Parts: sequence; C-alpha cells; structure tokens
Amino acid sequence: MQECLDKVFKNYKGNVEELIPLLQNVQEESGFLSDCAMSEIAKFLRVPKSKVYGVATFYAQFRFKPKGRNHIMLCRGTACHVKGAPRILEEIEKNLEIKEGETSADLEYSIESVACIGACSLAPCITVNEKVHADLTPQKIENLFKRKK
Repeated sequence: MQECLDKVFKNYKGNVEELIPLLQNVQEESGFLSDCAMSEIAKFLRVPKSKVYGVATFYAQFRFKPKGRNHIMLCRGTACHVKGAPRILEEIEKNLEIKEGETSADLEYSIESVACIGACSLAPCITVNEKVHADLTPQKIENLFKRKK
C-alpha cells in the first residue's frame, strides 16, 4: 500500500486543496480507500483524519471496500425501475448472497446501484465489468450468476 501511496503523493504538493484529486487518484490506483490510505492522506496533507473522511464520505464516488473482480452496476433509472430493477436487485442479492454496496468475501462480486447506465431502451439492465446485460428477468439473473456451492 505504501508503494501505491508514494507513487500518488509524488504528484502533489501536500496542499489541502488537493484532497479530492488525491482521494480520486489513490482510489484509482488501489481500487478503494483503505483506513491506512486515509490516515496517510491526512498526514500528507497535514489535516485531521476526520476531515479526510468527511470529504470522502460526502461524495458517492468514493468506496471504502475493494470492488469485486466482477463489479455489477444495477441501473435505478426510471425505465429500469418501472420495468423491475428492484426485483432484479433482490435476485442478484439472493444469488450472490451479498447486499447492494457489498463485496463478496472471496472478492469475486460487488454490487452497486447507479442512477442510470444510459441503456433505457434495454430496461431493466445491469452492467458486469462494463458489459451490458439487458431485458433482465429473475430467471436470467439466476442463470447469469449461478454460483458453485
């Protein structure tokens, strides 16, 4: 982790105004913002750790748990919602045994809801690692996420 942080920190001066770009850069490099990274960012910027957490928790773009190798983004846009996105989410959670916002213990899957993925005519839909899966039904979800028990 320290190597990752050193790589990012060398591009910054350590001014508090750099907090958001620094958080973005660290997350881009490591995949998420660990407690260790948050502490090191606070030290680097010479600000309380609470300030770093305050900013990071305010913005939905930041995550504090690693993303799964298969990152699922469920569209919650109007078209998807009307065509059954809540039921699709229930089915995904049931099949993967994790909830929205969580990552499986084996780091294989993570689930995130997003406002819209821009595929309204394909509703309801999800992306898995940026590949769109469209016109979903609970049966399609079950087939897509069959887990070896």
